[in-house]
Amino acid sequence: MSKQPFFYGGQAVIEGVMIRGQRFFSLAVRKQDGSIHRSAEALGQIYTGPLRRMIFTRGILILLETLILGFKVLTKSARIALESEDPNENEEPPGWTIWISVGASVLIGVGLFFLLPLFAARSMDSIIDGWVGAATTGDVLSNLLEGLIRLIMLVGYISLIGMMKDIKRVFAYHGAEHMTIHAYENNLPLDVDHIRPFPTAHPRCGTAFLLTVAMLSIIIFAMLGRPDLQWAIMSRVLFIPVIASISYEFIRFNGAHPGSPLTPILSAPGLLLQKLTTKRPDDDQIEVAIHAMQVALAADNELPLNFDDKL
Repeated sequence: MSKQPFFYGGQAVIEGVMIRGQRFFSLAVRKQDGSIHRSAEALGQIYTGPLRRMIFTRGILILLETLILGFKVLTKSARIALESEDPNENEEPPGWTIWISVGASVLIGVGLFFLLPLFAARSMDSIIDGWVGAATTGDVLSNLLEGLIRLIMLVGYISLIGMMKDIKRVFAYHGAEHMTIHAYENNLPLDVDHIRPFPTAHPRCGTAFLLTVAMLSIIIFAMLGRPDLQWAIMSRVLFIPVIASISYEFIRFNGAHPGSPLTPILSAPGLLLQKLTTKRPDDDQIEVAIHAMQVALAADNELPLNFDDKL
């Protein structure tokens, strides 16, 4: 059996792209003078060790890595893109601020997308039970309503932030990142002409992951029935790592089996939702994504790198 290839991924940042490699992550950011900042940094051992390759365990680690690394590169890209004159603003924020920010983001995310839909659905329990007149049917409808509210909130949130001018540029870089990875995975030269024809959506995108989490949560929570509110709240929190792990394996399967007849069907909802989170980039944005990919590949292969400055 051949060795499973490594799947390069990434993230759009402020005026740039981050690419997550095997042992390094790269960052390419368009500066105000038009030049492109390029850099690479080694990933921590926890993100490259054996746990990163274990089924289900890797999903939790990747979620944690995405949150921490995402906040880190977003902060750095904003600093580089703005090129602040204040030397104090060029200092990297201490590690504890990253953890606090990630923790706050997790709490807000859990409260907004897991607990709020639960409370909203439970507030209609008396109406549901009075309508169907059967406990089992009421349990199913209550969970379906909760899941529907969660999906509507997710799509609504993405749609609203996508109206912001700055976010539209980030979404264009998101498209450039996907298109560049498509070209790499098809063994094509990393230049604008070869990258331009590819779609902005990708089966392994984080947007598809979020949608999978939302849809899978409907199934898992439905299996738990309709317990009292206290246990329902605990279950929504405790099952997040389980749902995230299964969702990651689902997304990974789609990315690893592009030729499977099931892949287009399974990937379709995630690819459709990416119409909201990706935009067609211009050539300059594709150029930034190319630099990010080239730096990640060079770092992983221990090739010499020349950077215009450091993070």
